[in-house]
Amino acid sequence: MLTTAQAKRQTRVGLTLAALVVGSWLALHVYGVFFHRWTPVGVLTAPLLIAVICWLNVGLFIVAHDAMHGSLAPGRPKVNRFWGRLTLLLYAGFWMDRLQPKHFDHHKHVGTARDPDFSEAHPDRFWPWYLQFFRTYFGWREFAVLFAVTWTYLLLLGAPLANLLLFWPLPAILSSVQLFAFGTYLPHRHDEQPFADHHRSRSNDFGWLASLLTCFHFGYHQEHHASPQTPWWALPAERRRLKEQRQAHA
Repeated sequence: MLTTAQAKRQTRVGLTLAALVVGSWLALHVYGVFFHRWTPVGVLTAPLLIAVICWLNVGLFIVAHDAMHGSLAPGRPKVNRFWGRLTLLLYAGFWMDRLQPKHFDHHKHVGTARDPDFSEAHPDRFWPWYLQFFRTYFGWREFAVLFAVTWTYLLLLGAPLANLLLFWPLPAILSSVQLFAFGTYLPHRHDEQPFADHHRSRSNDFGWLASLLTCFHFGYHQEHHASPQTPWWALPAERRRLKEQRQAHA
């Protein structure tokens, strides 16, 4: 249970980081879609720009994930709801109120047939599992939202088609693969090593920077399932704490 001071600090840090992720994503999104020019330098920098927008897309989803757990702003449900809805809409036209129950089902029934994030038919195969994962969350509603925004960009705002495709749907699709790989498949796949506990999840052994760049520390997934109230930016410290706790009881 957090003290009042701890809750205020977690809210302050979480909202500051959320604003940085959203602000950076918006700035690069607008620049890439409307202002990037295909000069020789522009051609060379385009892959880097796509990669950074992809990473920030992952960040949008992770901020929303914290909001769903109430760990973005502890004890402030309206704040969590606002930021969760905003970041999921920016990410792919998702609606937090529809996605949140599915995510809670993932935590309650992790690694079983009732887990919407798990593929009982393909527990160790990346692409079939990813396609099932994609179909679970991306439906006609999301398609309609993105279709409307796309035509608004093209017809009303005059976005160049190449810019639009390269700096919006491409990073979004790549980020979904990144999120699935490091936040779902690797933590929950079946392999020769059994899971350590009932959370049916495992963590990667990446260092701090690699963990941040791959999935905003969401690859420390066993720690997340053991402590879902811990925000993404505090997962490395939670990982160290649990490791020290296990060593003390060994």
